[in-house]
Amino acid sequence: MFRNQYDSDVTVWSPQGRLHQVEYAMEAVKLGTATVGLKNKETAVLVALCKPTSELSATQRKIIPIDDHLGISIAGLTADARVLSRYLRSECLNYKHSYDSTYPVSRLITNLGNKMQTTTQRYDRRPYGVGLLVAGYDERGPHIYQVTPSATFFNCKANSIGSRSQSARTYLEKKLNEFLDCSNDDIICHGIQAIRSTLPTDEHQSKENAGQFNITVAIVGKNQPFKILTDEEVKIYLEMAKQKGIPPNQPKDDDDDDHPSPPEEPAAGPRDPEVLVATEQRP
Repeated sequence: MFRNQYDSDVTVWSPQGRLHQVEYAMEAVKLGTATVGLKNKETAVLVALCKPTSELSATQRKIIPIDDHLGISIAGLTADARVLSRYLRSECLNYKHSYDSTYPVSRLITNLGNKMQTTTQRYDRRPYGVGLLVAGYDERGPHIYQVTPSATFFNCKANSIGSRSQSARTYLEKKLNEFLDCSNDDIICHGIQAIRSTLPTDEHQSKENAGQFNITVAIVGKNQPFKILTDEEVKIYLEMAKQKGIPPNQPKDDDDDDHPSPPEEPAAGPRDPEVLVATEQRP
């Protein structure tokens, strides 16, 4: 039995119980440029790596503002992200008009998951080929949510999606215990360090390509509406992150098994290796 017998329609199950069209959509997320989301006690931060599709084109937007208390960062098909962002904006606007209050983040993400799940069970639709990192703040505090094309969503302490995002997740796992007590400047620097680790080693160390390290940073939190930082502010944080020190050895990629990395010192405090960064938080 070949896969192409079962991947022509999203409603056809393979003998192994898989929906190949949904898996293809999730693979599209891994082809997008990396983005990182992390938070401390009062602030949520999104850091996205922006790369032009060619030398003749400008960079596409990776962070999209939704409301005063909410914004998203994307990896995957930008056209699908535009449709979902328009839906989120209309939901937030209708809620504010009806209740004169901001939309609770957890309820909004639940409704978004229900909308995305519908496309995985109808033969006339296809799954959305985009992954989202949602940063928001409400009465429960800051939130970082990951939403996948399979309509699964996770409430995260920190996470990264996109191409070579495993390197960023490795950095986030090592520094996870420090995030809650970080200041806003430090949490942005941690996000820059994590997104820098997703660059290829030759591109990271090459001085000629140093100018291609183009990122977008957004912040939202207590008494801080969702804001995308300007280029001048980003340059200040890049210098600040550089002064704090860049890890000399880049985290190993999934495919790089030929050159083992040197042993590292264990992180302070006990850590359970089975616990991932994107674990679901219980209220």
